[in-house]
This record gives sequence, C-alpha cells and structure tokens, in this order.
Amino acid sequence: MTTTARPQEREFDERYRAIAARDTRFDGQFFTAVRSTGIYCRPSCPARTPKPENVTFYLTSAAAHEAGYRACKRCLPEAAPGTPAWDLRHDLAGRAMRLIADGVVDREGTDGLAARLGYSARHVHRLLAAELGAGPLALARAQRAQTARSLVVGTDLPLADVAFAAGFGSIRQFNDTMTEVFAVAPSELRARARRRPPAFQQAIRRADGPGAATDRLVEGGSVGDVARVRLDLELPVREPFDARGVVAFLAARAVDGVEVADLAGDDVRYARTLLLPHGPGAAEVLAGPGVGPGRVAVRLELASAADVSVAVARLRRLLDLDADPVAVDTALADDPSLAPLVARTPGLRLPGTVDPHEIVVRAIVGQQISVAAARTHLGRLAAGAGTPFSSAVPGLTRLFPTAAQVAASAADHLRLPARSVATVVDTARALDDGTLAVGVGDDGDSLRAALVARRGIGPWTAAYVAMRVLRDPDSWLDGDVALLAGAAAAGVDLGLPDDGETTPTRAARSRALSARAERWAPWRSYAALHLWRAALPPTMQ
Repeated sequence: MTTTARPQEREFDERYRAIAARDTRFDGQFFTAVRSTGIYCRPSCPARTPKPENVTFYLTSAAAHEAGYRACKRCLPEAAPGTPAWDLRHDLAGRAMRLIADGVVDREGTDGLAARLGYSARHVHRLLAAELGAGPLALARAQRAQTARSLVVGTDLPLADVAFAAGFGSIRQFNDTMTEVFAVAPSELRARARRRPPAFQQAIRRADGPGAATDRLVEGGSVGDVARVRLDLELPVREPFDARGVVAFLAARAVDGVEVADLAGDDVRYARTLLLPHGPGAAEVLAGPGVGPGRVAVRLELASAADVSVAVARLRRLLDLDADPVAVDTALADDPSLAPLVARTPGLRLPGTVDPHEIVVRAIVGQQISVAAARTHLGRLAAGAGTPFSSAVPGLTRLFPTAAQVAASAADHLRLPARSVATVVDTARALDDGTLAVGVGDDGDSLRAALVARRGIGPWTAAYVAMRVLRDPDSWLDGDVALLAGAAAAGVDLGLPDDGETTPTRAARSRALSARAERWAPWRSYAALHLWRAALPPTMQ
C-alpha cells in the first residue's frame, strides 16, 4: 500500500533537499531556522546540514525574526537576492511585499499600505501574518535591517547616518534591531567585515585608469553646487545573469539626458536620473567580469540618505535581480523552438522600471511606432518638459518629466498625431490627479482594465505597462509585429496551413502565436523578450 505525502510534507522535503545540496538557487526564496542553534540561514549555508526535526522553514527573514531566531554570521542570509515569488504571486501578499520593498510602510505607515491595497489595516496584518509569518511592520523592519547591514559592511558612512538611511526612527532603535537580528552591535559588525575597495571603484579604475574612481565622484562632495549623499554598493543577483542583454534593452530605449548606457567594454554600464521620495538623484550600475559573478555594482547619488533602500529596491526591479533564471530557462527550453534562444542567452532578464508613471507615458508614445522613433519623441519631451539635473555622471542632465509636467507640456513638444498627443495629455492628467492609479502594488487584471478603459489605449499598451511596472512574468503582447518576426526567425511552428500559394494574414499569425504562447506560461514575458531579440539583426543580438 502506498501513501501520498501531504503538500506540506512534500514542500518540506523539497526544501530540505535544497539545503542538503546547498543549492544557491534557493537563496532568498526561503530561510532555514534551526531550533538547536537559534539561528536562521540561507539554503546554501556551508555549515553542517541540521537534522530535519530541528528545522523550520520560513518564507521571509521577518518571520524568522518574529519566531526568535537570529541571522547566521557565516552565510549572511540578509545578503541573499530577494525572492521572485512577489512578482509571480498576484494575490494580496505579493502586492503588499512589492509595496513594502518600495518603502511604503516607512513613508505612509500600515494605514497607507492598507489604503493602497484597498483593505483595512487589520485585514492586511492578519493576512500577511498568516501567509508569510509576519505582519507589515515586522516585514518593513527586516528590510531596514537588511539595508543597514549592507551599508555597515559595504560603506564608510557614519553609523548614525546608516541608521537614518536604512529607515530607522532613532539610533537606539537601529542599535537594538541590529543586535537582535545579527547578535552583534553595528560597530562590531563593521569591524569584523573584511573591507576591500568597492567593486564599482575597482572596475572603473581598471577601465578609466588610476584615480578615475575618486575623480569622478567624491563621497559626500557636491555636484552642481548641491550637496548629495554618494555611496558605492553591491547588489546580489542569481546566476546566470544576462547583464549585457538587460542593459542593451534599456540602452535601445534610453532617453537623452535621462539615461546613458555603455556596452563597449567587457563590463556594461547603465545610469539614469531618479525621482525619489526625498528628492532627485541618480544611479549608475556596472556589471560584468570586472565586478565579478553574482553581483552588480551600484553608485548612488541621492538628495537624502533616507532614499537608499528605495533606490536599491527600484534598481533591483529595473534589472530583475530577484528573478529565478534557472526556473525560467528550464521551462522555456522545454520548447524545441525556444531552446536554442535560451541556450544562446541564459539568464535573460525582464526589465522593470524605477517610475510607473514614466512607463505609462513611454508606452503610449511608443504605440504603433518604432523603438527608435519613440526614443526621439521622448527625448524631445524630456528636453522641453523635464527638470534640469546636474550629475557627476556624464550625460545625465534631466529628470524624466512628471505626470503634471507631461500634461502641461506634451502638446508643445510631441510631434505625434493629435489623437496620440491627446491620449498622452489626458492620461498624464489622470495620473497626476489620481483618477488613474498605476503602481507596483496594483492587481494586474485591474491595472489592464483601467488602462484599456481609457480612450486611445489598447491591449498592447496595457500588457506592456503590466510587464514593465508589475514585472508580470506572464504578460503577452498580442499583435506585436516584432514578436511575429522573432517567431519566424526562431522557426516557431504556428500550426497554420501552408499550401505554398496563400500567406496567412498578420491577424491570423498573431492569433496562432498567442495560442502557441500559452504553453510558455507562466513565463510568457520572458519568451517575448527572447523573440524580440531573435527579431534583431545578428549584430545586435
């Protein structure tokens, strides 16, 4: 007689096998708490595998904190990449985690989080505690501890500044939390860290020559007569990571003055201006052999240290650093048509955004025109309506215009058909006055419906916004011409009759490709990126 294991038992067995194998792919996706030691670890912790009876698994480090465990000093679980589950999950817990990562609890409290989600604060707390093992305050506290740890060991920022940069309300709260979570005072944590020059400085020094790292940007100095906080950080990422591909995607769409990119060397660079809760700033990211595997180097230039965690969270979303590339690649490679594309570009990433309103404007402007044409129009809009910005990064001169600025100035700067300009202006005005709400915590179906309900916005635009803003891994852009071209280049069989005399219409091929794409769920967004790349000339792939 055979018995079937219950789902909870199967889940425990799968996770236990992962920690026994020290599988780095699961780092950040769950945490292992060990009753006999009172610590929690990442799955790949090199310590001896604990006995199953001593193990409890948690989805978040906050849940482990709440249960009385402290972080392992050997594997540093807080330094692991985040979990991709919050993008895969379309439920309330997933939406809440995206908002908490963006600092909503720190800025607006639990009532603000609940209001954005459309539920009472009590219901949100109850659901998160049941689903994730910790309420919103505990989850935000864990994020503050993670940010603080990275600043303590990775920068020379004074510890008092670290406390406020990480979002703590007081130095005492910072010291108490760090001691409770890591079982060591912040000063001792910094003293124990094996310091080395940040990867960003090392890579730039190799590329630009001795002294370049300090000449380009001096921490705590000023740019354009405006004092700013400047930090070099390293962000963890799961391998494989197609850094060149994600930067190439952003470079092709880079708006002059707002973004710059460099794909010429072994290391790829991308930089852009940012509008953050406490003021404007800029970020420059560097990835490649000079930085090393499993990490991305970041240089931040901020109006306030309080924006560090928000800037990092938004950059992680922009570069899709929390994705599980092995899961995506394995699923898509099962299709013989996609397998060669996956083999050619392992670890492909789905670019997100640092500003949801910006993506809405970009998507509307880009409807039914080429990427290059959209970039020209957006560059003209940014030059005419965007706020000037002075940065140490060459080429960054402007902020992308806010919704209010677009509503006021788009008609003067966009040389598009009148109907298209009217759609941009009307939508920007709705974003500005709150009639249309677009944010990382939105429900995907509701967001698409709200966009399609507006005059001049179709399903393609709504799907693209969901893909970039929510980083929906399963968004499909029905009718996209480039997807048809990529499918043809990749030899995807659409199952259409071919008698050698009649050619199926584009509409028929689009319907067939959409039906074919259903087998790529829940990773259709990544499949679309592979097909887009396949449609490019060989020199650009």
